Amino acid sequence: MMKHVLLFFVLFFSQMSYAMVDGHEYVFDDGSELENQNRAALFQKLAEELRCPKCQNQNLADSNAMIAGDLRRELYQQVKSGSDGQSIIDFMVNRYGEFVLYRPKMGAMTYVLWFGPVALLLIALICLIFIVRKRKQTNASSQGISPEQQKRIDALLAKDKEDDHV
Repeated sequence: MMKHVLLFFVLFFSQMSYAMVDGHEYVFDDGSELENQNRAALFQKLAEELRCPKCQNQNLADSNAMIAGDLRRELYQQVKSGSDGQSIIDFMVNRYGEFVLYRPKMGAMTYVLWFGPVALLLIALICLIFIVRKRKQTNASSQGISPEQQKRIDALLAKDKEDDHV
């Protein structure tokens, strides 16, 4: 019991902040408590925003790949040295390309990523409308019934209904 109380006071009054990523603990204890908390939060945020270069849909925080571990250590060193988030992201993009970003910047190289799905959806919708219209025209022309023949068919159907009721 005394150990728990002592541990509580040590953790409560310490100026260290922790970030837990992929089961690893990253300690920030160089500055004031507020600075350490901000750095730990920045580290956690960037580890979740940056993509693992090896894994398809995993961020640095979730990936077990060796390169993700290396990038987490690099990220930790940069956050611990006081670099801001944008400079760290710029460093990672310069080193590994836009692939490390889950939300790539909008630019000439990424227009296909941003607008490609919408363009494909519009093309599919236009094709669907074209096919439906073509099918309607085909059905109407394949019947090949003149208005006079249609009148005669309607008259025969009406006469048939009258015969059924009698």
